[in-house]
Amino acid sequence: MTYKAFIGIGSNLGSPKENCEKAIDLLHASQGIKVIDRSSLYESEPVGKIEQNWFVNTVVTINTSLTPDELLNIVLKIETTMGRERDEKWGPRIIDLDLLAYENNVINSDTLTIPHPEMTKRRFVLLPLSELAGDYIHPEENKTILDLLKALPETPQVNKIHPTL
Repeated sequence: MTYKAFIGIGSNLGSPKENCEKAIDLLHASQGIKVIDRSSLYESEPVGKIEQNWFVNTVVTINTSLTPDELLNIVLKIETTMGRERDEKWGPRIIDLDLLAYENNVINSDTLTIPHPEMTKRRFVLLPLSELAGDYIHPEENKTILDLLKALPETPQVNKIHPTL
């Protein structure tokens, strides 16, 4: 049996675009995960600790045969493989992978919270997610991703990165 999930990806150290691409490749190469869609890349203003480089963000849709906890373990392993260090909250990072949603599940355990507890407040998550699943209904808010996005302020800034021709 396969399940649909959404994963947010971000980076602001090294080569952020390439880091996001590598994370997508590593997800797709993982057993039990198939990346089936991805959003555009977005450049976003930092949240929290604002004295740092802007982030590059994207969201992928995956099909997976993994449980949410198994998927979280793969995501954390990819972050570690890519050199992620968890030094400070909202600090710069080589890569950040967030399990945003897993089907319509609501999970609140010691290790995992789904849907991601901050996603409804983050334009840099909702904007790319709206490209993939604007009509997805957040299982706790009972609103679509597009409606949640419309309710957010325009700041911090999030700008679509247009590919060079």
